[in-house]
Amino acid sequence: MITTPLDSAILNSKEQYVFYHKMVDFVLKELIVSVQQEQLCNHQELLIFKQYSDLLLYSIEAMRIKYMYDEEDNMKVDLTDSGFPNYLEFRFLYNDLELKNEYVGKLKGKENLKEEFLDTLLKKKQPIKRDKLFQASSIVYYQSVKQQYIFNRFVQGKIIETPKNGHGNLMTSWSFYDVTTNRPYICYMYFNYDGKRISDDKEKLYQVLKESADREMSLDTMAYSIDRKLENIQPKHIKRIDLGPFHNVFAKDENEITHAILGGIARKEIPLESYALSLKIDEVFSGDTFKEGGFFSKQTMQKWSDVIKQKYVFAPHRIIQLLHNVAPETLHKLAKSPIEMSDLKIDKI
Repeated sequence: MITTPLDSAILNSKEQYVFYHKMVDFVLKELIVSVQQEQLCNHQELLIFKQYSDLLLYSIEAMRIKYMYDEEDNMKVDLTDSGFPNYLEFRFLYNDLELKNEYVGKLKGKENLKEEFLDTLLKKKQPIKRDKLFQASSIVYYQSVKQQYIFNRFVQGKIIETPKNGHGNLMTSWSFYDVTTNRPYICYMYFNYDGKRISDDKEKLYQVLKESADREMSLDTMAYSIDRKLENIQPKHIKRIDLGPFHNVFAKDENEITHAILGGIARKEIPLESYALSLKIDEVFSGDTFKEGGFFSKQTMQKWSDVIKQKYVFAPHRIIQLLHNVAPETLHKLAKSPIEMSDLKIDKI
């Protein structure tokens, strides 16, 4: 993937990093509460949703620490239709931490640097230079950030049992950060298993999901591909949550909701920290079966329902009013009226 200036906005000041991180942190935490209140996920799905959201928050916080005083590089936020960091930022984080030991060895010790800071501030009465602040933030970054908690391109969840009245007796989940939309997706698959022990086919299932379900695509195409490659596993219900776009002051996409918010900020009708978050849930269910293949190698396959697509928008009350006034047609396409979330107030950076 090649990142060009047209793909990404650059956050180029400490204030912007703090502002952006506060927004994302606040909105994702609010979203978890709203998804539960609106019953968009069952209890088990909600727990998994929170786990993947925590990985996303952890990664964005790591980016904030990484770039806080870096004068050479800047964090890139996707401009196209996301509002989240560019996928490459997550890859850079992961790759950085591969070389963690090499970097930490070159950095001056934390205690030595602390003494130097105190000497500069208290004895010399001088401000700390930016290169020293960057050195300090680098120490914090490399010593505190754990690679296993970074939201990677593909994150596999465990296989768990489901309630008897579910669509399948087992369920697994996975999450991916799509390289074209630069948005996080969370997926759930309920399935039945015909073999003796699911542990016998666990690694094959994980491999198929990583190869066939790691990017944005039509959900029935994904379901058919998974079904065809796994003989003992019959997917019954697949659900995918698409987080975004995140509409905020940093976004510059063509989305009507983004433009409504940017216009409201420009006219000073709403504050700079105004936001909205779009969320899409696609679901598909299996039905009848059919035979596929040659005479000697027929495989029983499942027919899939049409994809059920539902769109939602989460925003504070004032933003919902604004959208009703300037983008009513967009709201008519939603599965339900915009879902109200709390106002974000950022007084000081």
